[in-house]
Amino acid sequence: MNTWTNATGNGKATDWRALREAASRRAPPELAGKILYVEGVTVSFDGFKALDHLSLYVDPGELRCIIGPNGAGKTTMMDVITGKTRPDVGSVWFGRSVDLLLLDEPAIAQVGIGRKFQKPTVFEQLTVVENLELSLPGAKTFWRTLLARPTAAERARIDETLEIIGLTGQRGLTGSVLSHGQKQWLEIGMLLMQGPELLLVDEPVAGMTPQETERTAELLLSLAGKHSVVVVEHDMEFVRSIASRVTVLHEGRVLAEGDMDQVQNDPKVIEVYLGA
Repeated sequence: MNTWTNATGNGKATDWRALREAASRRAPPELAGKILYVEGVTVSFDGFKALDHLSLYVDPGELRCIIGPNGAGKTTMMDVITGKTRPDVGSVWFGRSVDLLLLDEPAIAQVGIGRKFQKPTVFEQLTVVENLELSLPGAKTFWRTLLARPTAAERARIDETLEIIGLTGQRGLTGSVLSHGQKQWLEIGMLLMQGPELLLVDEPVAGMTPQETERTAELLLSLAGKHSVVVVEHDMEFVRSIASRVTVLHEGRVLAEGDMDQVQNDPKVIEVYLGA
């Protein structure tokens, strides 16, 4: 039985299938057509509101960029969506059938949400292919995965993912010799091996060369449509290159939303963010 410490934090083991079934109920009618529905979410830390009645809605296949000054609530928002932080109030739904507030982090990954943090976390002593093999769905131990031979279908999936992330030529290299950008792409590939419907990507181009930044833009654009992608980023030129819709957060709320031209010319955004 697959178990984990449940969302209530009481230390008891919980059957993830049972918990996911409990979370699978009909969402409000207004969710029709949305892959992610965040409504009225508030998170407080020692009296400070990291999120203040935040509402955000993402369509299937959409590539959404989230921007805002430090402390705007961007990381806390992703923590709530992925089960790392529990809100004081509010609703968070994945599609029309999964109430994310009833699930914890492992269960949320199981239902199809992948998160990439700013710093890449790959197995540096393993090859690119071995990193992807370890990311295949299913309960596999480290040594069992390394000793087992992938099936033909799994090999085809790995080859397809290598092509998507642009690392076919580096398949036999260890993670330690990859560039910073290549490590970022490999980690995105590791998430793709899980078949997520929604990808949350935190500052993907921080520390990248201009060439790596351009390649990352191409990669994220290629994923949109097949996946919903939410990108948190500070690089405005990068955001402009990929985003059709941008959400600006400030003090835990949505300050503005629209295309890049709209938000860049919004007086409120200029005052609190772009004009700083």
